Amino acid sequence: MASALAGDDLSARSMSSGRGGWGSARFRDIWQTPPEVFERSQRHDTEEDLMWAAIERLPMYDRLRKSMIRNVGDNGKVVLREVDVTKLGQQNKKQLIDSILKVVEQDNETFLRKLRDRTDRVGIEIPKIEVRFEHLSVEGDVYVGSRALPTLLNVTFTIIESILGLVRLVPSRKRKIEILKDVSGIVKPSRMTLVLGPPGAGKTTFLQALAGRLDQDLRSNGRITYCGYEMSEFIPQRTCAYIGHHDVHHGEMTVRETLDFSGRCLGVGTRYEILKELSKREKEAGIKPDPEIDAFMKATAMAAQRTSLVTDYVLKILGLEMCSDTLVGDDMRRGISGGEKKRLTTGEMLVGPAKAFFMDEISTGLDSSTTYQICKFMRQMVHIMDVTMVISLLQPAPETYDQFDHLILLSEGQIVYQGPTQGVLEFFEYMGFKCPERKGVADFLQEVTSKKDQEQYWFRKDQPYSYVTVSEFVQGFNSFHIGQQLESDLRVPYDRSVARHPALVTEKYGISNWELFRACFAREWLLIKRNSFVYIFKTVQITIMSLIAMTVFFRKEMHAGNLEDGSKFFGALFYCLINVMFNGMAELAMTIFRLPVFYKQRDFLFYPPWAFSLPIWIIKIPFSLLESGIWICLTYYTIGFAPAASRFFRQFLAFFGIHQMALSLFRFIAAVGRTQVIANTLGTFTLLIVFVLGGFIVARGR
Repeated sequence: MASALAGDDLSARSMSSGRGGWGSARFRDIWQTPPEVFERSQRHDTEEDLMWAAIERLPMYDRLRKSMIRNVGDNGKVVLREVDVTKLGQQNKKQLIDSILKVVEQDNETFLRKLRDRTDRVGIEIPKIEVRFEHLSVEGDVYVGSRALPTLLNVTFTIIESILGLVRLVPSRKRKIEILKDVSGIVKPSRMTLVLGPPGAGKTTFLQALAGRLDQDLRSNGRITYCGYEMSEFIPQRTCAYIGHHDVHHGEMTVRETLDFSGRCLGVGTRYEILKELSKREKEAGIKPDPEIDAFMKATAMAAQRTSLVTDYVLKILGLEMCSDTLVGDDMRRGISGGEKKRLTTGEMLVGPAKAFFMDEISTGLDSSTTYQICKFMRQMVHIMDVTMVISLLQPAPETYDQFDHLILLSEGQIVYQGPTQGVLEFFEYMGFKCPERKGVADFLQEVTSKKDQEQYWFRKDQPYSYVTVSEFVQGFNSFHIGQQLESDLRVPYDRSVARHPALVTEKYGISNWELFRACFAREWLLIKRNSFVYIFKTVQITIMSLIAMTVFFRKEMHAGNLEDGSKFFGALFYCLINVMFNGMAELAMTIFRLPVFYKQRDFLFYPPWAFSLPIWIIKIPFSLLESGIWICLTYYTIGFAPAASRFFRQFLAFFGIHQMALSLFRFIAAVGRTQVIANTLGTFTLLIVFVLGGFIVARGR
């Protein structure tokens, strides 16, 4: 019994110890799991530190091209790997942008702050631009009344008067019109500036003047400076970006290709120099940056890349990601919508390195929600990255108006108000006008200077209303405290020693001449492929015409070589000339169709004219050789020309030379005429001269 009790006691003890052991083991397991997680995290951090240390040991040139990105493996795990930012594939770029901007409306501001915090951490100052305009006046000469109507008679009189006016035989009947009248002010960085005014107030001319893009027919007086420097001391077209009304793009290119080409030609500006100094200071301070931010900054600092990460970023913030691979389209091609084209025009300048932007009515064709989102992103960029931005809008919605910090109100070519948006209602109440509660501020500002709508906003019932002219508003603003503060700021000259000179560009083009040629050549080859039907049709056409020539002038017997039989060969050669000239005339319409984009990009200093024309000439040489070979091979021996091989190749070279002459001639005519009607007239007249003087229609000596 005792033994039994002893056995029971031993069994109970073992069970008790077993329960205690299981409980303590489970307790230990719970508290041992986190160290494994921490070990994995530490191991991951150690791997990241080792990879970054390896990058830091590279020479400066290689270090600026190496970074780390996170990729999702086949097993779903996120792995960190070292990459060359100049060789990122489209998939890697998409993953990087998606990781940075998961929800663009929420993450864009955070992303920009990370970019700015990285430079601020090591004490690097971002270049800024302050624009001042003092006593700026712009005027031009125009016809008035019925003389200004675009009728055939008026156009004829205008041409005759312009010709006679060159030799001062007839005085000009144009009248002088003042577009801007003695306006002064300051556009400061880190502030969203809105330009408002009724149609015809001079908003477009004002923005063009600030951007250095005034038409040559206009006359301007006054002074415009950037950071205290005159416009003659730098290249304004490269320092700032002007975005106009017209959406001019190649319809054969996609949205992404258009932005990539723009970014490639405009270059990276000071991004590379800033990144170089940033990397140097971070290495000295022992700072390891965020891998995603580092990869983005390095990828966007590399110049002359066929595709850029900036393009993906701009597509994301402008809402063009869904149509990035869609053709832009034109009158003959289906493409993106009008609102998307307007956003593409804006994005074409945002991919560049400019630090000042002047945007003229970028909301045309956009709904109020899209306009608000774009202005919101612009505001974030302006405030965080110290960008100078002036945007002209016609009638912005209240939520869009609230995105702006500064306001310039134009009317009849004069600045009625310039200052904070919060003070504009106070100024007009000072002048005796009050905005109704249910009235949008922007709509009120558009109407308060109008003679027709002004009376309804008069709120001083104890005083009789009388029309307040624009000049009286200007005088009132000069006596208002905001106007007086502006005048005192203008009296203090800008300290040029404070200016960050890298913000003012002195190089005419963003990349080297060779890279400009490569970029234009790649675009020309792309356009050739997109218009392949035209070149296939021209090849088939000349094949058919050579078959016709072969049958019409077919050699039926050996000729004795007398002069009478020579007329047959003369006719065959003249028929060859006719086909070559008409084949080259197709170049006229194609060139005219592309001229608007060329003029726009030339004026914005994307590339010089030779970089546009040289690839066109080079890339058309193989087509000339092909068409010349088809014609000569099918017609030379069947017509009965001299059988010697040297004669065959001489005629081949002659045909090739005439074909190149025809292409170049009609490209020249298109550039001179600029419009389809004028160019066709000049082209037809040129054909007439060539045929008449060819020696066949009108023989020599007759």
